[in-house]
Amino acid sequence: MSTPLFLGPIDLQLPNSDIIYYPNFISSSQATICFDYLKNNTPWQQDTITLFGKTYLQPRLTALYGDNGKTYKYSGITMQPHSFSKELLEIRNLLLKRTEVAFTSCLINLYRDGSDSNGWHADDEKELGINPIIASITLGQERYFHLKHKEHNDLKHKILLQHGSLLVMKGETQHHWLHQIPKTKRRIEERINLTFRVIK
Repeated sequence: MSTPLFLGPIDLQLPNSDIIYYPNFISSSQATICFDYLKNNTPWQQDTITLFGKTYLQPRLTALYGDNGKTYKYSGITMQPHSFSKELLEIRNLLLKRTEVAFTSCLINLYRDGSDSNGWHADDEKELGINPIIASITLGQERYFHLKHKEHNDLKHKILLQHGSLLVMKGETQHHWLHQIPKTKRRIEERINLTFRVIK
């Protein structure tokens, strides 16, 4: 099943989850300004990841920002945070008003084309706490976000993440669901994804 496009906010109403989608969290014009700034001013890196004993180049570019000096570890990678820019702090303040969560860190992903992706995973690293809250903002190219339940193979969902949109995952979502941004053979433009989180 997939989520139709409404003005929102939209509760995905999936079992064992708490996921809300805000299609127009940032206006299209503001989102374009943010995209251009981040594309040109972010210290992008491409790490190698280790999965099932094999090492690969990560199929996207990344950067970590934070205000508490905490590193972030996943898939054999340890990321060191950069200080928040004024622009990222403004976005974080908008999130604080919407979610009432004081996010400490932001992992940014740049998907350069359809061959860049993020495979099935849950944001369940120890430093994110027991029930992590992940706030994901899309800038640029729309991409499908897929979800599948860890225990029930018939429970699947996908939603098209629009330019300027916000997806918030909280509660027990990471315990029960995996998510991914799959590859696509379509000719598409670049997408920047801001994933705000609390790293403890």
